[in-house]
Amino acid sequence: MSCTASETRNLNIGEAAKASGVTAKMIRHYESIGLIGEARRTDAGYRLYNQQDVQVLQFIHRARALGFSLEQIGDLLALWQDKHRASADVRALAHRHIEELNQKIAELESMRRTLERLASSCHGDGRSECPILDDLAG
Repeated sequence: MSCTASETRNLNIGEAAKASGVTAKMIRHYESIGLIGEARRTDAGYRLYNQQDVQVLQFIHRARALGFSLEQIGDLLALWQDKHRASADVRALAHRHIEELNQKIAELESMRRTLERLASSCHGDGRSECPILDDLAG
């Protein structure tokens, strides 16, 4: 089985960003915090990425889109790269994240209800009295 040129070709950071959906700035950040390994470099110091690197970046991009924290993504990457892992470990991490999301949803719904109540009690006219500002002031 032979590889195509695109599978073996090294990409610069801009190309890797475009291919993965992760900005070049975030790629550098992920490298600086150790979420991804240090990129290979050209003699001139430019970062180089291969398809495996892009796949890791795509993984991170998708995990971020699902709201996982960087710490959780680090754990997920370690599990993904460990072929001897138990899927139960991945599932447990996902369930913990679901609970966190449920808590955030409940907090956001409470904030919305409060703002709706305050907005409906506001006259919205030329008067200076404002229940919204009064509530914020405590």
